[in-house]
Amino acid sequence: MFSQLMSMVLTEDFLFSIIRITAPILFAALGAVVAEKAGVTNIGLEGTMMISALLGMLVSYWTQSWVLGVLMAVLVGILLGLMMGFFNLKLKTDIILAGIAVNMLGGGGTIFLLNMLVHMKGNTGSLSSANILIPTINIPLIDRIPVLRSLLSGHSVLTYVAFLSVLLVWILLYRTSLGLNIRAVGENANAASSVGVSVNKIRYIAIGISGAFAGLGGAFMSMYYSQGWNSGMVAGRGFIALAAQAMGRGEPVGAMLSSLLFGLAQALKNKVTGLTGLASYNYLVASIPYIVTIVGLVIYAASTIRRAKRHRKASEEK
Repeated sequence: MFSQLMSMVLTEDFLFSIIRITAPILFAALGAVVAEKAGVTNIGLEGTMMISALLGMLVSYWTQSWVLGVLMAVLVGILLGLMMGFFNLKLKTDIILAGIAVNMLGGGGTIFLLNMLVHMKGNTGSLSSANILIPTINIPLIDRIPVLRSLLSGHSVLTYVAFLSVLLVWILLYRTSLGLNIRAVGENANAASSVGVSVNKIRYIAIGISGAFAGLGGAFMSMYYSQGWNSGMVAGRGFIALAAQAMGRGEPVGAMLSSLLFGLAQALKNKVTGLTGLASYNYLVASIPYIVTIVGLVIYAASTIRRAKRHRKASEEK
């Protein structure tokens, strides 16, 4: 069985699947990074991805344009983010409760919307067509090189956008005045306010950007990964993205590396599920990504505690 597993894992298809699975997690993780830098925990990533995925898919079908579908998904993500910000910043509702409400809306409200808008229940499989799905890009020359072609060529447009966004988010946070304000508000809102920074405005912007990234993740799921919307397709990726953000220490590159780890775990789960000798352990196999999430968070927590103890000890010695 071990040799069978290794023969499945050591293939170009496995590398390709890691990149493909990582992309939606990475989008949501980058959204979590931006929000967290402003001192806001966007726990509503899961629901935002679900709602954006559905409405993006439907607009893509109605207009026969995947571009408009993606734009709709991003717009929905931004609006949901701003709605959470309104409840938190204006109405003084706990941001965690606002996020939970969005997640519940994504779980049940999307099924109602689907039935109301197109009279379908559970999925949009019959609506899928080549016109409304996000296209893939084959890079000349690279698509002929073994291994590299699986890593760099043949992926969807949004896959490349996801990894490019790591650089863009880093530039935003560390090379722009907006990024400086976002980090200042997250580190000390009172100090930022004392020098004229509008704390609420910056937090609205940050959670709006966070929602936009979650919307891109939702569009990726429905218009490429699943090639249609179904009620269970996000499958905890929004929560895994929060773990990726934490494990990556709230930095874009760290979030990318953590997302790749979770992508690897998910791809491994998919491969292991296909092994004939593990048919009776399907439920255990299905938990691999979540076990990796828990283990990763435990390691992150342990390292954080250890670092805090070192800082405290150093300050006491001074």
